[in-house]
Amino acid sequence: MAKDVQMSIKMEPELRDRFMAVAASTHRPAAQIVRDLMRLYIARQETPNATTLAAMEELERDGGKRFASADALFRDLGI
Repeated sequence: MAKDVQMSIKMEPELRDRFMAVAASTHRPAAQIVRDLMRLYIARQETPNATTLAAMEELERDGGKRFASADALFRDLGI
């Protein structure tokens, strides 16, 4: 069984107050909402976005773009 741990987060008092009010109005514990948001954030980081999926499909289809180096890739991406 996993052991629960505590976490503290710094935020503006008005953000906390609004969050707590919405949590209360939906009859959900604030901690449960935060856990759900954390799970959603993790899932989004683990799931490729539409651009990445399109590039992966193109690569599988016809090889896609090839780059001589990471720098060349970054230049192509504009970063």
